[in-house]
Order: sequence, then structure tokens, then C-alpha cells
Amino acid sequence: MLVEKTIEQLKARHFDVSHFSTKEEAAAYLCGEIKNTTVGIGGCKTVDQMGLFELLQEQGNEVFWHWKTPGWDTYEKANAAEVYISSANAISQDGQIVNIDGRGNRLAGLVFGKKRVYIVAGTNKIAPDFHTAVDRARNVAAVQNVKRFPGKTPCLLDDKCHDCKSPDRKCNAMLILWGPLMDMQKIEVVLIDEELGL
Repeated sequence: MLVEKTIEQLKARHFDVSHFSTKEEAAAYLCGEIKNTTVGIGGCKTVDQMGLFELLQEQGNEVFWHWKTPGWDTYEKANAAEVYISSANAISQDGQIVNIDGRGNRLAGLVFGKKRVYIVAGTNKIAPDFHTAVDRARNVAAVQNVKRFPGKTPCLLDDKCHDCKSPDRKCNAMLILWGPLMDMQKIEVVLIDEELGL
């Protein structure tokens, strides 16, 4: 019921929504939708777990992802691409999409440009309300993400966000999507009935 209600509320906010049982089904759908174009990918464990980078390249797309090709040039090309793919740290049942970022490239890619955006997320990211969604983003997704980087932050000691002032802090901005941004071709939320991402 939580998933169905979330889909209903996302659509009420004018997001396109598709829903799949497995990551393989979702990947096949995206490969059918995205062909012979430029694709940017934000930092995203879900996309990695789907093998989407390689699949999209096989479809004849030029794909820019800093996890595969590090460098500032890759960030810029990803954000300028015709299609942008990322995930959500959390989605509230009433359709608000929450993301936290350190550098800002992922947030920028989600909110600006005349492009198509796909937000790919496991249904494990759905939270019953907005405050729980923010809590999940801060105390689950962000804490797990910080573990991928060197540095010392208090969350590494107890798996809780302290809104720290550490110079090693990686959680520097939070974005809430209430609806599709103006001038974008579309923003589609692709939900998958699997435990994916952080």
C-alpha cells in the first residue's frame, strides 16, 4: 500500500512514474527509452547495481559518469547531457523527493536544463512522511555514503548525522523536489521493488 500511495502522490505532483519488480526489468525499460543520445549519471549506487552505465553505452549512447571516468570535465559533460540519471536518498509517501550532496553536481543535474531526468530508486527508499524521509536521507543514506571517502566525521563513529562542522564533511546541501522543474522535458521516477542503493 505504501508503494501504491507514493506512486499516486508522485503523479499528483506531475512526476512521470514507472514501477518494476526487478532492476533488470527497469534497466531494459530505460535502455528502450534512452538511445543514441548523451547521458549524464550522478553518483548513484543504484545505477551501479543495475549495470546501467555499460548497458546504455551498448545502446549507442555517449555516457558521462565520474565514477567511471574521473575528472571535472566529466561532471560538466554529465550536467550538460540530454538525459540525466540519478537516484533519491528518500521519497516521502506524499511524493517529495529528498537528496543530499557534497559537491552539488548531482543536485544541479536534477534541477536544471532542457533535458529528461530519470530518478531510479528501490522502494526501500520510500518513507511514510516527509520528516522520516529527511531522517532517512541524513541518517541512513548520507552516513553510508560518507564511508566511501577518506576523512573523519562524527557520523563514522555512531552512524548518526550530527550536522557537523568537520572540514571532512560530505553532506553540504539538501534538495527537495516538490515537482518537475520548469523547461525540462520530463522528470520520471523509476521505482523498483528491490533493496537498492544506500
